[in-house]
Amino acid sequence: MLAPAAVEQARAAAKAAARWLALVESGSASADDLARLQHWRDSHALHEQTWQRAQSLRARFASVPQPLAMASLDRPDTSRRALLKRSLAVAALLPTAWLASRQWSRHGQYGTELRTATGERLSVPLGGDGSQVQLNTASAVNLDLPGRRLTLEEGEIDVHVRGAMPFTLRTDAGDVTLNQADVCLRLEEQGCRVSVRRGTVQLRAQQGDESMLRSGQRALLQPGGMTAVGDFDVLQASWTDGVLVALNQPLAEFLRELGRYRPGILRWAPELEALRVTGTFRLEDTDRVLALLEASLPLKVQARTAWWITLLPA
Repeated sequence: MLAPAAVEQARAAAKAAARWLALVESGSASADDLARLQHWRDSHALHEQTWQRAQSLRARFASVPQPLAMASLDRPDTSRRALLKRSLAVAALLPTAWLASRQWSRHGQYGTELRTATGERLSVPLGGDGSQVQLNTASAVNLDLPGRRLTLEEGEIDVHVRGAMPFTLRTDAGDVTLNQADVCLRLEEQGCRVSVRRGTVQLRAQQGDESMLRSGQRALLQPGGMTAVGDFDVLQASWTDGVLVALNQPLAEFLRELGRYRPGILRWAPELEALRVTGTFRLEDTDRVLALLEASLPLKVQARTAWWITLLPA
């Protein structure tokens, strides 16, 4: 069971995020207001995480019928009373109990675990020096800011370390230590894929072997050491910009990657695997991505339900 004090703190953060969101959407936020909002977000990882989830959840309620969202929101009234109405309306649309519950790890440790659902991405500051971590879809990390450690438990992350102190990223395969560097980590069946965007990082395998990776390099970190050193894959890191980029990519490979961002079942006929895909696709709308494939390739999209999609030859 969650500790009452911690639940109250999470609820307070959720309510604060709702009010900040209301102020921003009102169109009356000043430069000082935006500066205070940024300070609030940077002051605690919980604040930034709650802010990101509030924005995500607010977008989901964008299609709620206007009467339910409170008719007063459309009135051209810029008074403080109207702003309060707007704040209450947004707060009502953001279930604070749900937001609060999402701040907890599976072990009930407050503020240590960050997790994204399928199709969700999340950016969280790592202190006040400009460092940050971005979680890709269906990812989870345990964060220890005082110890400057982060453990990747599931999925994929993009980490920017800007401070003078080193930061350690832990995985089952070993540790990655970086200072003034940017790196992507992705857990795979064989180990952890480490891709260095900027700077130099130190890899220490679980069995003790140490090695270095420099800017523009990537490698597979395994318990026994580092293998498969190659060039940084810019296309694979495109998720950080919210897009999926393909350059003459086999359709099967593209669909496996797309499936990571989409809940439910995504299948395709084997004879489609020889097709090739080129383009840049927005990850925020995977239904549109499938529609674009249907329009540009000799295939059709068969939807049994919204969560069970099969691609067949046209």
